[in-house]
Amino acid sequence: MNPSVMIVEDDAAIRDLLQYSFERAGFRVQPAASAERALELLRERLPTALVIDWMLPSLSGIALIERLRRNARTADLPLLMLTARSEEQDRVGGLEAGADDYVVKPFSPSELIARVNALVRRRAPEFAGGTLVLGALELDSDARTATVDGIRIGLRQVEFRLLKLFMAHPNRVFTRNELLDRVWGEHVFVEERTVDVHIRRVRLALGERFRDLISTVRGGGYKLDPSLLEARDAAPA
Repeated sequence: MNPSVMIVEDDAAIRDLLQYSFERAGFRVQPAASAERALELLRERLPTALVIDWMLPSLSGIALIERLRRNARTADLPLLMLTARSEEQDRVGGLEAGADDYVVKPFSPSELIARVNALVRRRAPEFAGGTLVLGALELDSDARTATVDGIRIGLRQVEFRLLKLFMAHPNRVFTRNELLDRVWGEHVFVEERTVDVHIRRVRLALGERFRDLISTVRGGGYKLDPSLLEARDAAPA
């Protein structure tokens, strides 16, 4: 699944330019002309990253970022601030409010996209390419293959995305709703228990040695516990 970006910008010309540029770069785009509209959209689904203008009508971009950082559901989203305010104190203020990066207008769309891609690789590595390795478990994002001890395991598309998300965020607890948002994506309506079915399939694919790697957190959801992997690797044959 391609990453998505929400563009929060009240200037229609800039918003349209950004939407065109990001779509050309392979992103799915959610445009929003105000912070209030952005909050409405975020209640429905989470994007991979947000580009937020500082000077928005009513609720400012700074206020929006502060609100997103206070909410556990949106606290980890990659946020880039886009603004005409170029003074050092403005940059400091934007970063202290919670922005991950700060781009001043006028801007180069290609540079802006490169910066968003860098944020996604850092904060949402499940969308990045390359290879993830945990001991004898290896996942190749580009080839869309996963192996255990060099032997390829069979994973369906959704199960591959689930495993990649967990490997990209070891020890992080994901609720079923978070997994639905980040793995199944937007405009997909499935029961929460569907997550349990696919987790069980991932465990079966990993085999007996790694079946406990994705553990159930009572009342919370699921997490990948690399300490279990380390303990298995350290155990005598």
